[in-house]
Amino acid sequence: MRFLVDNPISPKVAEALRNLGHDAVHVQDYRMQCDSDVRIVDRAHQEQRIVITADTDFGLIMAQRKTRKPSVILFHHSFSHRPSDQADALIENLTQLTSALEQGSLIVIESRRIRIRSLPILT
Repeated sequence: MRFLVDNPISPKVAEALRNLGHDAVHVQDYRMQCDSDVRIVDRAHQEQRIVITADTDFGLIMAQRKTRKPSVILFHHSFSHRPSDQADALIENLTQLTSALEQGSLIVIESRRIRIRSLPILT
């Protein structure tokens, strides 16, 4: 899978995904750490990447766009901020989340559960 890891998430998460054979880059790799969330979504869409973030603005952006891609994985504020915990959660659950990510989803990883919302988000 292809991932674009946003600034609130450590580059160590991208590294852990790469170590498993995924194509994972951090916004710092593109020197985009100061870019807007919209530009990050655009880059992810252009490169067919899944955004990994802790920034809730990405859910709003996807709702406004009413598009199916890119999928977004959002670490809820209740989840650990430690990169190793975040990487472990992704690695442990990626197989079960693959279908939803391929179809286009907003996935929220909380401390006690994972929520999946299909895209586009229609209000």
